[in-house]
Amino acid sequence: MKKHIKLGIVSLGLLFTVACYAHTHVIGTGPSTGVSYSERQYFILWGLIPLNDVNSKMMVDGAENYAIETQQSGADALITIGANIIIPTTISSRTVTVTK
Repeated sequence: MKKHIKLGIVSLGLLFTVACYAHTHVIGTGPSTGVSYSERQYFILWGLIPLNDVNSKMMVDGAENYAIETQQSGADALITIGANIIIPTTISSRTVTVTK
């Protein structure tokens, strides 16, 4: 019985820690000034329906060389877990960062 409880705890721990990811897209020669803008994007139904609009084109503001990074960090994972405990739905978040 103790072995099953330990296995369950380890499985839940792995479930909550493997959700971090990052995608980086470099446009032109990439960022040169180091100025960054970040916004958090929220979804429901496992990422199928966005709750807000994060417009990376407005974040770029006409720059020709920049990088866009979308990631689900530890903070996003905590928001997702907390939101799903309070309201049992499938709310998730990710962070979009534009670096010029």
